[in-house]
Amino acid sequence: MKEQIVLERLTGLIAFARAGSLGSYTAAARVLGISPSAVSKSVQRLEQQLGISLFTRTTRSLTLTPEGRDLHERALKLLQDAEAIGQAAMAARSEPSGTLRIAASLPIGLHLIAPILPAFRSLHPKVTIDLRIDDQLIDIVEQGIDVAVRIGELADSGLLSRQLTRLRLCAYASPAYLAARGTPLHPDDLASYETVNLRYRSSGQLFRWPFRIGGREVEIIPSSGVVVDASEAVVATLVAGGGIGMTADFVAAPYVARGELVPLLTEFAVERHGVTALWPESRRANPAVRAFLDHLHHAARQIAGAALPSD
Repeated sequence: MKEQIVLERLTGLIAFARAGSLGSYTAAARVLGISPSAVSKSVQRLEQQLGISLFTRTTRSLTLTPEGRDLHERALKLLQDAEAIGQAAMAARSEPSGTLRIAASLPIGLHLIAPILPAFRSLHPKVTIDLRIDDQLIDIVEQGIDVAVRIGELADSGLLSRQLTRLRLCAYASPAYLAARGTPLHPDDLASYETVNLRYRSSGQLFRWPFRIGGREVEIIPSSGVVVDASEAVVATLVAGGGIGMTADFVAAPYVARGELVPLLTEFAVERHGVTALWPESRRANPAVRAFLDHLHHAARQIAGAALPSD
């Protein structure tokens, strides 16, 4: 009986740690792979055993009580230690296996990660992929993510990291549009063409197109007849003959390979930011993580290289 109580308490602490970090039983259940009701019952049993309330509950929110806040950090440490034990056991097996949880933004997830998953699983069929696409930054450790892929400058988070490739920005258009309107030879020529631009959802600002001209980088905001708020919509409009637009090489690569888009003004293209993989220290020795990082690094280099000719 005593052992059962200890096991229930450990289960409750894990459920409590996840729910406290994510703010809901549903989100915690998704990460733990159980039902929201199971998370709720585990937390309720823990509260009964401890004799305190850990959450203030409403129909729409779950908030830690003062006592809950005091215990939450310790519960997180317990959860991390439990995961480290599991990772160490997994590392003892040479063959990659188990569930690999990957987090990425929509463009990265759609254009860089998803296309390489079939090849990766053919090499490692015992690995199950759980790809989570979200443009909001998440806490990788708290949400149990094995590998996250991000663009841009990264804050010092204590996570391990590996730069996969540099992101190159270039102008593109469809062959049909260029056949009808001709090909621009200099960024200044863009004023005579239809353009498609991106508006950032987070700020509402228009994307400033960068070009390297005369040894320095300049930015322009073209007067665009079409403005959209997703990079996928930019590409779709360009493929349909909507004009000239700018996007990252890894987004355009498959369309270039199929002959649906043509890179323009490549001698003026600009490299910006890195595409970086991040993973927790506890995943360092995980065979599935190591195998996926190597596969992703190789694929990112190939995809980026295919979109534009080398300078």
